[in-house]
Amino acid sequence: MRTALVGVLLTSLAVAGCASSTGESQAVVGYDFSKIDKVAIIEVTGRVYGEAVKNQIGDYFTFELMKRGYQVIERKDIKALLKEQEFQASDLTTDEGAAKAGKILNVPAALLINIPKYDERLEMTAKLLDVENGTILWIGRGSGTTGKTLSTILGVAAGAALGAAVGGHDTGDRVIGGVIGGVAGGVVGNALSPEQEEQVKKVLAKVVESMPPRIPQVVQKK
Repeated sequence: MRTALVGVLLTSLAVAGCASSTGESQAVVGYDFSKIDKVAIIEVTGRVYGEAVKNQIGDYFTFELMKRGYQVIERKDIKALLKEQEFQASDLTTDEGAAKAGKILNVPAALLINIPKYDERLEMTAKLLDVENGTILWIGRGSGTTGKTLSTILGVAAGAALGAAVGGHDTGDRVIGGVIGGVAGGVVGNALSPEQEEQVKKVLAKVVESMPPRIPQVVQKK
């Protein structure tokens, strides 16, 4: 009965195929983005867990920002620099904290990335902040399907079942709870899977698609 119930749950959670990604953004009208000679990617928050995954997402943003003419200080480098300044990591998740960190790093703008949802769909937002006053210079958001397959969810189920067994009594409720937590809990692990990587890149590209280039003459390749 428990096995059948888990099977039904897995089938209902499986998502096949990939829908097109969407995105939009808004920038401060009249702002001279050519003044931003360098951007610091401060933090990646939301449904992503683990430094390796956050650094991957930071790297993808670095690629897109450089295409638009910006120089970038990567998140993984920022962590080390701020640690030397005894800056609290928890402060990096707020606009005020990110702007303060940007001042320490001596850059004119700081980027905050948030992934509030990662289950069947991926949602992503990004904010470019003026470090002098903390105002938002540009904000973008996008979404798309995550392309989760039955095999991915079965892997989570196996891990949840093993965890429940090791922890003591292997009850159906604990296994199901573990499956739900693993599937709906976001991106966990040392690195994105190829499927996750592909979809994150697609949504990210849509998020920054209409971001103002640092130099208007920069030509964006499709």
